[in-house]
Amino acid sequence: MRALFYRYGIHAIFLAIIGLFLILAFDPGLFTRISMPDLPSVQSFSTFKTILLGILLETLPFLLLGVFVSSFMQLFISESLIRKMIPRNPLLGILVACLLGFLFPVCECGLIPIVRRLIAKGMPLYIGIVFILAGPIVNPVVIAATYTAFRTRPELVYSRLGLALLVGITIGMIVYKFVRYNPLKTEGQAISDHEQHIGHHHDHHHNHHHHSHQHRHEGGKFLAMMDHAGSEFFDMGKYVMIGSILTAAIQTFLPRASLASIGQGELSSHLFMMGFAYLLSLCSTSDAFVASSFVTTFSSASLLTFLVFGPMLDFKSTLMLLSIFKSRFVLLLTILIAVSVLAGSIIVGHFYLSPS
Repeated sequence: MRALFYRYGIHAIFLAIIGLFLILAFDPGLFTRISMPDLPSVQSFSTFKTILLGILLETLPFLLLGVFVSSFMQLFISESLIRKMIPRNPLLGILVACLLGFLFPVCECGLIPIVRRLIAKGMPLYIGIVFILAGPIVNPVVIAATYTAFRTRPELVYSRLGLALLVGITIGMIVYKFVRYNPLKTEGQAISDHEQHIGHHHDHHHNHHHHSHQHRHEGGKFLAMMDHAGSEFFDMGKYVMIGSILTAAIQTFLPRASLASIGQGELSSHLFMMGFAYLLSLCSTSDAFVASSFVTTFSSASLLTFLVFGPMLDFKSTLMLLSIFKSRFVLLLTILIAVSVLAGSIIVGHFYLSPS
């Protein structure tokens, strides 16, 4: 059932929202002519479109850059090279794993399958987990996108990078010290589940070697990279579009006083942003632009929660993790990420970030 929803549900939601957006774009007065009470005004829909287009125009260039860099890394950098770069010393290994995302900038959707293969080939579990958690945030494309989104708030850029490294190192050490069992599903089961739950949506991650081999006869690895990038852009584009529409709708139709009361709450702002990041499942190359649209209503610390929690754990990555690891390990990882990011964001917000 979960596999069917993941395979068809996201596409159905995406098409429905695009259809609604097109209706609003071409005839924003349509819903106001329907005899229903308290419908939003034409001006509200105009504001909605303005906010939506602003988010999309800022986001798409970095999304494009991210998928091209990710595709290049997938096809031209071998897993054996990554494995050879990991020191045997646990602490040094964790530190290097934190930096691998900068050297090998692959988005979180591509990292999880790569790490599964690396762990199966002998990479220590704790290093793989650190790579999954910190890699999507220390990515240079993500750093550039975050800086662009928060030009006037550079402290958020540094806080995002620092908190991601701190959370990654902390969870890596916990996994190293306390996880004594093998959390991986059996190889056959993991592959089967992965193909069932994620394969259709991310089949380019698992089949790129096949495509690469085919394209070498048709025109080389460049064509394979373009094919991989196009497929990944379509996959990530759906989430960016859905997330941008939901963000614009919240900004437009939710009463400003209600939004401000949530956004400035000591705990409510963080919990809202964690839930929002989890459901949106945005790529880390684009989430900063969504977060920046809340800069006047939400506290800086809660924006930091959104920027760190989302790339580490969201709806689509949870499904991918469940296809690879045993449920109890995914639950442990979820608790560690949620507690670490929440506590870290509150502490950093108190001592370093100024109120919005």
